[in-house]
Amino acid sequence: MCKLFFKLIAVSLRSQMQYPASFLMLLVSHFLGTLVDILGIWVLFDRFNIIQGWSLFEVGIIYGIIHMGFALAETFARGFDEFWKMIKYGDFDRVLLRPISPLMQLAASDVQIMRIGRFMQGLIVCVWSARELSIPLLSHDVLIILSCILGTACLFYGLFVIQAAISFWTVETLELMNITTFGGLQMGQYPLSIYNTTLRSLLTFVLPIACVVYYPIATILKHEALSPWIALTPMCGVIFLIA
Repeated sequence: MCKLFFKLIAVSLRSQMQYPASFLMLLVSHFLGTLVDILGIWVLFDRFNIIQGWSLFEVGIIYGIIHMGFALAETFARGFDEFWKMIKYGDFDRVLLRPISPLMQLAASDVQIMRIGRFMQGLIVCVWSARELSIPLLSHDVLIILSCILGTACLFYGLFVIQAAISFWTVETLELMNITTFGGLQMGQYPLSIYNTTLRSLLTFVLPIACVVYYPIATILKHEALSPWIALTPMCGVIFLIA
């Protein structure tokens, strides 16, 4: 079954690579399109220098992690994002007739590798920020950062799955899910400390973006006096996806 899953992904990738020029242009456009976010953060810090005790490079770590995690989720969960079309036009019946898991078919149906452009941009910002903060490449902190990327990817992937599930009841109000996906991306790229208590609670207990990004990074950068066990909170993203 696992072999078949990767074969389906390979078919999806080969179909996209039939037009390499289009693929490269889309990859570059995703890379450049997300530059607006980091430029906005840079302008903000150029004006105020420090925000709630956070420097540009410290926020850069959070920014890089959440954009890399979101890019991974968006790359491999595009089939769930477009699932509503199958429901609306009656194409889901064809999926149910095939002798393999519908979940697997959706997961492998549309792997958009060009969205790695966002991942590359987040990686550059994260590496640049880590270098400026003198975070050693071979250290416990880097392992935490990697776990945060994985947890973030799982969290957003789970949100795309929830969006697909909602399609069984409605296909007209799915834009509301963008509040949690793209809205969560925008809110999660800043330190949690800049938000009020209500938003902090929502981003911790309802949509646990703070658990997969903010708390671990705030701990290793010594912005929060939290238990060392907080480094395990990125697993919340994995648990969210499994659930």
